[in-house]
Amino acid sequence: MRQIDGRCHCGNISYEFLWPEPGSQIPVRACSCSFCIKHGAVYTSHPDSQLTAQISDPAVVNKYSFDTKTADFYVCASCGAVPFATSKIESNEYAVVNVNTFEGVDRTEFDSTVTDFAGERVGDRLDRRKRKWIPRVTIETKRTR
Repeated sequence: MRQIDGRCHCGNISYEFLWPEPGSQIPVRACSCSFCIKHGAVYTSHPDSQLTAQISDPAVVNKYSFDTKTADFYVCASCGAVPFATSKIESNEYAVVNVNTFEGVDRTEFDSTVTDFAGERVGDRLDRRKRKWIPRVTIETKRTR
């Protein structure tokens, strides 16, 4: 497993992302929805990966949910960055990480595509997330900054 560290611009939200295919290209998806376009978010995930996130000050983190209300985008209210999004499906939390919040990863390692999920039925969307998103997600609150 390759450990990739990431964080919002100010560091209030940070994470460790364990990528299961060291040395491989990282497939990234530029979502074409208005929220992701406006935030410059480009995501990756892998069904064999793991995400451990730390939030220093939860008072300055907003969870934003729109459209189908099936995902929460973690937005740092201090700097405006969106490091990851989560989706609770049944009793499991799934996630995608925004590669624009990676630290020290060369962008030439990315294999980029543009995606369009407009018109996707909610059930199909949740099934896709269960198959492709990060299935092991831990979000911790440090409470000190």
